[in-house]
Amino acid sequence: MIHVAIVEDREMIREGLQMLIDGTDGYVCSAAYESCEAFLDEVEELKPDVVLMDVDLPGISGIEGIKRLREKDISCAILVLTVYEENEMIFKALCAGAVGYLVKKTPPVQLLQAIRDAHNGGAPMSSHIARKVVDFFQKNSTPKPHDDTEPLTPREQDVLERLVNGESSRAISEALGVSLETVRFHYRNIYRKLHVHSKSEAVAKALRTGII
Repeated sequence: MIHVAIVEDREMIREGLQMLIDGTDGYVCSAAYESCEAFLDEVEELKPDVVLMDVDLPGISGIEGIKRLREKDISCAILVLTVYEENEMIFKALCAGAVGYLVKKTPPVQLLQAIRDAHNGGAPMSSHIARKVVDFFQKNSTPKPHDDTEPLTPREQDVLERLVNGESSRAISEALGVSLETVRFHYRNIYRKLHVHSKSEAVAKALRTGII
């Protein structure tokens, strides 16, 4: 069972998401909030698996909410769900600690799959959002030497490229014919060699330094 928390200020959207999640086998909506403040007050007791986070919220913004949640060191996947498709907003959300970025017009079936992918260690983004992420780095970053990073093995390079393309851990596992634990082992080696601590940081550094 995947426990999902919702942070969305528009009541109709919030209730619709709650009905979708509670009405689907394998998912449960642990709680739904109209503000980051209310969510952050209860998240340590709630401990959701996945958080659906809007960014344009009254009071604390979704981006700031993501940062504060990460500071609490709570293990959950944060999936942004918003109307904004601007490069800068996408970049800020991913750098703050979101694992994925979806727009609110995402069909329900795809949204549910994205929640499951995020829970399984993936970085779900629609194809055009993923393209925007790549374009942003290509236009705003000058490739640099690999600094003090260690060279990646061919398999680690393959795993990192698949991460950049937005594939989930399970998809990578199936494509490479290895277990999920082996994929996570590659993640740990990639993080150590690139001196990062998350998939989003690894993707950002790979694109910024020209590794990918």
